[in-house]
Amino acid sequence: MNQDKGEKIMRPGSNPWARWRRWALTAAAVVGLAGMAVPAAAQDLYGPKAAQATKGGALTFGSLVEPPALDPYHQAADARIRFTVLMYQGLFYEAASGEALPLLAQSHTVSSDGLVYTVKLRSGVKFHSGQPMTAKDVAYSYNYLRDPKNGSPGAGDLALIAAIDAVDDTTVRITLSKPNAALPMTLGNKYGGVVPAGYFDAPDAKQALNQKSVGTGPFKLAEFKPNSHLALVRNEHYWEPDAPYLDRINILFVPNSAGLIVALRNKRADLALLTRPQDIQQVEKAPGLVLERWPSLNQKALDLGSELSPLGDVRVRQAVALAIDREEIMRAAVGGYGKVIGTMVAAMQDRWGVPLDSLPNQKADIEKAKALLAAAGHGNGLSLTLTTINGYDWMDPAAVTMKQQLARAGIDLAIRRVDLGVWIKNFQSKQMGLTFNDWATQPDPHLLFYRHFHKAPEGADFRNWANADASALLDRGLAETDSAKRKEAYAQFQKALAETVPTVMLFSADHVSVRNEAVQNYQQHPTGWFYGLARTYLKK
Repeated sequence: MNQDKGEKIMRPGSNPWARWRRWALTAAAVVGLAGMAVPAAAQDLYGPKAAQATKGGALTFGSLVEPPALDPYHQAADARIRFTVLMYQGLFYEAASGEALPLLAQSHTVSSDGLVYTVKLRSGVKFHSGQPMTAKDVAYSYNYLRDPKNGSPGAGDLALIAAIDAVDDTTVRITLSKPNAALPMTLGNKYGGVVPAGYFDAPDAKQALNQKSVGTGPFKLAEFKPNSHLALVRNEHYWEPDAPYLDRINILFVPNSAGLIVALRNKRADLALLTRPQDIQQVEKAPGLVLERWPSLNQKALDLGSELSPLGDVRVRQAVALAIDREEIMRAAVGGYGKVIGTMVAAMQDRWGVPLDSLPNQKADIEKAKALLAAAGHGNGLSLTLTTINGYDWMDPAAVTMKQQLARAGIDLAIRRVDLGVWIKNFQSKQMGLTFNDWATQPDPHLLFYRHFHKAPEGADFRNWANADASALLDRGLAETDSAKRKEAYAQFQKALAETVPTVMLFSADHVSVRNEAVQNYQQHPTGWFYGLARTYLKK
């Protein structure tokens, strides 16, 4: 992808990820192991730097989603996270490679028992007010975040932390109750971010975050008007020289896809993400617009709840998996703007995934599916009901295609559509049955797998899998600080997942960005968050 020349990446089936992979793998190559200090200067944060970026200018970003609030501590909506990662920073950055890279941290070491993380802070960091950041601010911020009484949805991610202490102005010590190799990723930018010590002591502190940002990020809040726009301006106190490149980002909230497409065509919006194939097709040949596809951490999945009698038999679950043609479903669901996956979301496959040809039950095999059903006592066929969610556009065509596919193996599939609220209630009560699912992760296998698949009470085991061996592998992956051994634990877990089929990961839908030709060096982060705006510039 040559952004400087405006090369268009449009057609499904092309290979648009080469440049993204080079960037991700370069970042991964400079990540240190436990006990080693890694200087942040070696990392490429927020995306690739531009050698000859034009400084200044205002970019208008068109958005179909609007954050309900800008509080990074108490507001869980992804619509909030997408934008607040530009204003607030944690100790580490969620790299596209699937590693946690030092951000406000300069380096860190881990004790031999994996229980003590000692973090040296980056020098010269200031808050948006110009006040210098110290270890006291860091300790305050994370202690506030992890305290359940403060009501942060991110508190549970830090439950294994026993203490956070400021050793001196530039050093923070984090003590764990037991090893947690995913800790750096949880000290990232989804929840929280470092704010001045004592900030939440003020009674109106939460509401004030909608008027004034208090973080350390490359942009700071200028104005937030619900149902209209959000404006961010360059942080003049930002610690990284020559960053960000833009002076201002105007986020324009657009009520529907039709309005967004009009805004892109008439240059009222310079950049946006599109999610529906029909919208992508409307602008893919529009003059002056460039479409690009990016890997995601999202998965569209088929979950098989073992509480449902037929699905409690592993042979039935295997038969369902073998009756499915994932490529055909992806093309029906998202017009091919995605990537078929096995047991790992697309953007983490290179770093953490097992090759699909090394996993069982990945390719359609109708005869084997029929044999498994017969062995399970369903030689004359089987009836199942698939639950889909109203409002998820991809699910309807995917369901129709899956019904046709399963029929070839002798499975009669009924389709039941429910509202999201009903689906969530079924999910939380672990009465899922056979259902489509749509979810994403931060780029770490613990955060992807543990809560969903570990047996209770440590995990939620939403699908009633109750696989003790797989849970032990997840425990091993969480505790292991050696990166190679950790990867092997998750590889063994993925093989168990593929063999016993509590879920069928179907595909990861691409992030599809569309920009006018003046917009340069935009890199879409696989989370869907807009980190890349910190490296974007406007060609004059």
